[in-house]
Amino acid sequence: MRTVIAGGHGQIALHLESLLAARGDTPVGLIRGSGQQEADLRAAGAEPVVCDLENATVEQVAAVLAGADAAVFAAGAGAGSGADRKDTVDRAAAVLFADAAERAGVRRFVLLSSMGADREPPPGTDPVFAAYLRAKGAADADLAARQALDWTILRPGRLTDDPPTGRVLLAGRTGRGSVTRADVAAVIAALLAAPATSGLTLELIAGDVPVEQAVAEAGAQQG
Repeated sequence: MRTVIAGGHGQIALHLESLLAARGDTPVGLIRGSGQQEADLRAAGAEPVVCDLENATVEQVAAVLAGADAAVFAAGAGAGSGADRKDTVDRAAAVLFADAAERAGVRRFVLLSSMGADREPPPGTDPVFAAYLRAKGAADADLAARQALDWTILRPGRLTDDPPTGRVLLAGRTGRGSVTRADVAAVIAALLAAPATSGLTLELIAGDVPVEQAVAEAGAQQG
């Protein structure tokens, strides 16, 4: 399976690329710059492609996606960015990537979102974080309205850099909690191979169920 990953140099994406390469898939990571980022992706077993989603056209991104089996949007404006870039990356780039997937005929699409993206941020929320949640929510809503894509939206809880546990809680509603970035990547890898989870929006936190089982059970509930 050839999978194109937007935000290919992100921490979750690098974990995902390693997992996909280890199982014999072909991960392709979109990155903003060359040099060290390219080296890091190759070390993870991925093919790096320089493509700035804030400035690329739908046609340019569709050309990268041509012939792929799946697409994953794991890009984000990142820490230190302001509210404007939350919109241009976390919303607009996600919409562009979905448009390009449709143009290229790539149906399987996994969107990495955030817990809390489905509701208005509560009073007192940091303005930049509130902009992030609103941008994620808008991207989720755009994707969920598309009939040309077999989409799954994944909303993890608070992310940590702890070692992977291989065990999670994956459901439409999980309640608040944390989850390791490595476990998020493992869930995305499993979702890509689980078409029965198409059309689902799932929350993810640490839990007791092995990743593959958790994804299979989510797909079975859909059926």
